[in-house]
Amino acid sequence: MRLTPAVGGPTARSTDGDVTPSGVHGPFDMANTATAVIDAAGTVIGWTASAEELLGYSAAEVVNHSAALLLATPEDMAKVAGVAEQCCAGSGWGGLVAVRHRDGRRIEVGLRVSSLFDLDGHDCVLVSAVDLAQTPSWAVTGSVLEGFLTRSPIGMAVLSPDLRYVWMNDTLERYGGIPRDQRLGHRMRDSLPGLNTDALEAQMHKVLETGEPVIDYEYQGWTWADPHRQHSYSTSFFRLTDRDGNVLGVCYMGMDVTDRWKARERLALLNEAGARIGSTLDIMRTAQELADFAVPRLADFTAVDLLESVLHGDEPAPGPLAARPAMRRAGLQSVREGCPEAVAALGEPVNVVPPHDGNYLIEGEAFLAPALDPSDSMWAIEHPARAAKIREFGFHSLMTVPLRARGVVLGLATFARSQNPVPFEPDDLLLAEEFVARAAVYVDNARRYTREHTASLALQRSLLPHTLSGGTALEVASRYLPADVRDGVGGDWFDVIPLSGARVALVVGDVVGHGMNAAATMGRLRTAVHTLADMDLHPDELLARLDDLVIRLTEEEPDDEAVSQAVLGATCLYAVYDPVTRRCAMARAGHPPPAVVASDGTVTFLDLPAGPPLGLGGLPFESAELELPEGSLIALYTDGLVEAFDHDIEEGLTRLSIALAQPGLPLDTLCGAVVDTVLTGPPSDDVALLIARTRALGAHQVASWDVPSDPAVVANTRSLAVQQLVRWGLVDLAMTTELIVSELVTNAIRYGGGPIRLRLIRHAVLVCEVSDASSTSPRLRHARTTDEGGRGLFLVAQLTRRWGHRYTTDGKLIWAEQDLPASTAAATTA
Repeated sequence: MRLTPAVGGPTARSTDGDVTPSGVHGPFDMANTATAVIDAAGTVIGWTASAEELLGYSAAEVVNHSAALLLATPEDMAKVAGVAEQCCAGSGWGGLVAVRHRDGRRIEVGLRVSSLFDLDGHDCVLVSAVDLAQTPSWAVTGSVLEGFLTRSPIGMAVLSPDLRYVWMNDTLERYGGIPRDQRLGHRMRDSLPGLNTDALEAQMHKVLETGEPVIDYEYQGWTWADPHRQHSYSTSFFRLTDRDGNVLGVCYMGMDVTDRWKARERLALLNEAGARIGSTLDIMRTAQELADFAVPRLADFTAVDLLESVLHGDEPAPGPLAARPAMRRAGLQSVREGCPEAVAALGEPVNVVPPHDGNYLIEGEAFLAPALDPSDSMWAIEHPARAAKIREFGFHSLMTVPLRARGVVLGLATFARSQNPVPFEPDDLLLAEEFVARAAVYVDNARRYTREHTASLALQRSLLPHTLSGGTALEVASRYLPADVRDGVGGDWFDVIPLSGARVALVVGDVVGHGMNAAATMGRLRTAVHTLADMDLHPDELLARLDDLVIRLTEEEPDDEAVSQAVLGATCLYAVYDPVTRRCAMARAGHPPPAVVASDGTVTFLDLPAGPPLGLGGLPFESAELELPEGSLIALYTDGLVEAFDHDIEEGLTRLSIALAQPGLPLDTLCGAVVDTVLTGPPSDDVALLIARTRALGAHQVASWDVPSDPAVVANTRSLAVQQLVRWGLVDLAMTTELIVSELVTNAIRYGGGPIRLRLIRHAVLVCEVSDASSTSPRLRHARTTDEGGRGLFLVAQLTRRWGHRYTTDGKLIWAEQDLPASTAAATTA
């Protein structure tokens, strides 16, 4: 009986013991391989030239000999014996064995043994071998090719020249979600409405016309396999031709690269988020930027809620949060205009949302609810308003991510979807966490800046005068504008200081720089000016003393560059106005000159000696004096008002002159008009503006007498003073005034020298002044019980509200002030 090769036998074993279906000869058929025929006893009965080429044995040396001679190891001999039995039982085999070359070399070969067949009455098998060290020539069979193409993980299709499907593999059928038989013979547009088929067919027409393949063409859309989710595909197109070059159609291969596309999109979104979130150092603005960026890129609705303490710039308390922390809505955005689905508007207080009554916020953990159920009892009972909004607007998916910075929770960001039908996925939560993490850093930076800026501003506000009063000498108004938020608080200041004799000092100064150092330096200088003003120094002498102080400050902290820069280069203008003489003395240290406005509106910038900025030392300060008619305006300001990056100081002075030429306006209104006219935008430097309208004390408010240098006239002088008090209606002060006049005139006669002059000034207080030609300063003594004198100035100090002395061009002047009786003071003020 003649046997034919067996097909579909039971099983065959590979060299590693795995069982493979019989009849499957491996994925490839091999051409030009070494081939031999071996009978059931293992004797070689056929030998080919290719076998001789592989092993070096001629047919005469091998035929009629055992095939075991060709094997390298006993294990391979036993293996081949077992294979022979299997083949005789009707099975085929394939695997790896080691054979011996005629020259003794060991050769690894891939061996294939066919099923049993009959040759001239002998049971034989066909053995084929290929040297694995050599590159074989592979010929792919049609069945293997069909299986490869059909089951490939890459979607493949062949379309006719008129772009109708003629073949597609299983993967592409699965991508489309439509059975193969419903697509073959049809165009793309007939089965893929969710894709831009016009663009795809345009690519294929181009390939058919030019023959140039299109590689990695990406596009997005949906198919019937997943109609509710956007997918991304990468497809390559190439033309099919026969041997004669005739166009048969176009083939395309596509892959679902949604994950790759999403990863790339997330990376792009993160880069964009870095540019869009945190553009300012404003907490509310940063929170709103997070909400604006997330909608609609990630969510249909986003709310950002921050702790109350964070909004105030305070440091969040370490440790876990309270069960229901006080929070306020800081950011809100929706795909719906007006955010109708929000339960709280911007700036309103909010409560944490479920689940777990906010424990996820306390623990600082993100939460994902892919499928939101508003009917949940916790929603319905704990937050009925939110549950109603969820039902009304169809929210179906939710994410909540706490804002954390430096290990502390700052607030909570909530993301929800309603119009987008795709639920949130874990990858979406990771993306939201990245957004929120970046925003949290910016929120914390803004919070810390807000705290420092608020502290600096509070410090400076506390160092500036809270109320200004020019007394009976001046009517005053002011404006202070801190620098733009980006630059912080600076060191500008102004002051109105009451002096003796109804005089008033006006001060304006500017410390270089911004921030806490500048504000602290400004406070030190302002305090120093107050102290020096109490000494009744002339303006140029006061600036000289202030200059010495600045030099000492820089010497005390030579290594602190911030302090040195703030102090060095500080400028100041100091003016003293006397309502009795209507004269104003002033000096400046590198400061812009003051402006004087006459009653007719004429504006003059006084040509004062400039003087060096404070802290240079060695250079003198000069003062100037002028008479100011009653009703004149004097304006003092810092350079932030008239200097800006978009114009020079001359243009600023011109604008200031135009704005000041309105003398009839109330001073507070005039200050506002000046700021609005001169400043064209937010100031880049602090602005301080002080405007004063002069008043004068009339002859009926001042009485003076020349006093001879003779002790006998003291009694007459007391009498003159009392008579004047009677005319002013100040009889209640007569006794005290007699004592003061007697003591001061007596001291001037005894220790000073002529000319001696007594002056009484009645304004908000009663002032008694005695001047003489001596420059000797009076000294308050505390006399002992046994001393016969030395109690005069002590009594003056006890009976008056304050007293002191100041130097004049001709000597010195001692003064004392008394409070007016309540009824008289009210009438005087009115």
